[in-house]
Amino acid sequence: MFLDYFALGVLIFVVVTLFYAVIAIHDIPHLIAKARNHPHQDAIHVAGWVSLFTLHAIWPFLFIWATLYREDRGWGIRPDGKLSAEAEANAEIARLHARIADLEAQSPEKENA
Repeated sequence: MFLDYFALGVLIFVVVTLFYAVIAIHDIPHLIAKARNHPHQDAIHVAGWVSLFTLHAIWPFLFIWATLYREDRGWGIRPDGKLSAEAEANAEIARLHARIADLEAQSPEKENA
């Protein structure tokens, strides 16, 4: 008799846990969009709730949609495949900083020789 009630308790616990896990998983794209300050946060959130009714069939697309945008570089997509002018300038500055650091590291070696 005790084992019947114990099994029923375990079954109810597993069902409730799975229910909350599914709801927590559906909200991941919205949390990503919120962290990235995505301009379509609300649409992603609503689509996440809709994905519950489609058994999460559209969830991978929501995940991709949420991760495409970053506040620092926007959508990051251009027809010619190049970076934006600002991103190119930042990359060039980073290359120049690395080159200066290499040259400064080499100059004391030449002075000591």
